[in-house]
Amino acid sequence: MIIKAHKLDLYASYSLAFVWMFTGLTSVFFAPEVGFDILASADITGLVAQAAVYGGGALDVALGLWILTRRNVRLCCLVQVSVILVYSALLTLIDASFWLHPFGPVTKNFPIILLIICVYHNAAESEK
Repeated sequence: MIIKAHKLDLYASYSLAFVWMFTGLTSVFFAPEVGFDILASADITGLVAQAAVYGGGALDVALGLWILTRRNVRLCCLVQVSVILVYSALLTLIDASFWLHPFGPVTKNFPIILLIICVYHNAAESEK
């Protein structure tokens, strides 16, 4: 079965939205202690940690919703990549061993960034 480019782009956007929203909702409602534990290992606690965990979760959900709107897709893609790079850099500074984690919480970012780049380029092509 061949999937047409516009459908593939839509599915890619849905996949990205799912990852962002699931991560954000999980971070806020289902496992905020994971984020708090990671931050505590870097002596980040209290209101700063709460702002990071809940603010990051809200940002993730917002990015997921944004990509679903299909508005300003290229800007959304740039913001997504920027957020991933910032998250990865912060996690590296806090505990670089996450690069070697068997579930790949940092290394999974590479294929996600590639998917975002594909969505970005398809949006650029459709705007021509």
